[in-house]
Amino acid sequence: MNNDKNDLDSNLNQVKKMVFDPCGYDISGFVLERESKEYHASRFLLDGNHIIYRSAKVTPKKIGQFVTFWKRNSHGVIEPLEQTDPFDFYVVTTEAESESRLGQFVFPKSVLIDKGIVSSEKKEGKRGFRLYPVWAVPNNKQAIRTQKWQLDYFYEINDSLSLERVKKLYEPVFEATA
Repeated sequence: MNNDKNDLDSNLNQVKKMVFDPCGYDISGFVLERESKEYHASRFLLDGNHIIYRSAKVTPKKIGQFVTFWKRNSHGVIEPLEQTDPFDFYVVTTEAESESRLGQFVFPKSVLIDKGIVSSEKKEGKRGFRLYPVWAVPNNKQAIRTQKWQLDYFYEINDSLSLERVKKLYEPVFEATA
């Protein structure tokens, strides 16, 4: 399903205007995915980096937000993405439910392999996971540990946004060894 940049969801369009354009990044090859529409699922190139993109969803009973991260195999069954799948970064836009705060996680593939989210020879990955942006206040040890590592790959889009931080997040990362 080929599309163009006019199909960007409102959050990604805002990120483009406030972050990507000022950084000099260009979106090309934008394609909406047929499945996971509720997550605004798409793929595109961002200055040559292969991006898998989603918007996180607020869930009513748990702190943080949820996002899907899977593909269908040749038998039509959903399965986790694999180390050999062609992407460089998994980018997730998140917004605060009750405030007008917007942020983005920029996860390199190597980190997702290391954290067991992308399948490798060592471990099967996940089909979805929870995100804890800076404004989330986790209330259990596992969620606190998860937020701690996730925030290394997060930036909030506000007046004090550092474009240098954004550029550092999108720097090439060497592939983790399996």
